[in-house]
Amino acid sequence: MNEHGLARGIVVAHGPMADAMIEAVRRIAGDKADALVPFSNESKSPEALKRELDEAMGGGPVVVFTDLRSGSCGMAALSSCRESGRRAVVCGVNLPMLLDFVFHRGMPIEQLVDRLVDCGRASIMSPPARP
Repeated sequence: MNEHGLARGIVVAHGPMADAMIEAVRRIAGDKADALVPFSNESKSPEALKRELDEAMGGGPVVVFTDLRSGSCGMAALSSCRESGRRAVVCGVNLPMLLDFVFHRGMPIEQLVDRLVDCGRASIMSPPARP
């Protein structure tokens, strides 16, 4: 387990995407999804979204998952996590990545983030077309 306890996950996305992704994790992994907190950028300025993220971070390790790196969600997350070694941002969130997070969130944050990025990439594929 990581020296500061279990990491929390914050999912920041456009519209209802964060809520929907966390609900999908809940249906698959049950109460392990309680480690994830949804945030939406809906009707929020980038500054307001950053303030909300700053307040939600807490003192322990946090992984912030965003839908887009260059959108308001990604920019707010990157700004909130800029100064802490116990905070990390993973852009391009997908369901396999969130599932892996809830089952491995006790890992040291650096190793966990590398694992999550690898998991997310490995889950993206295009099966061969059938004749």
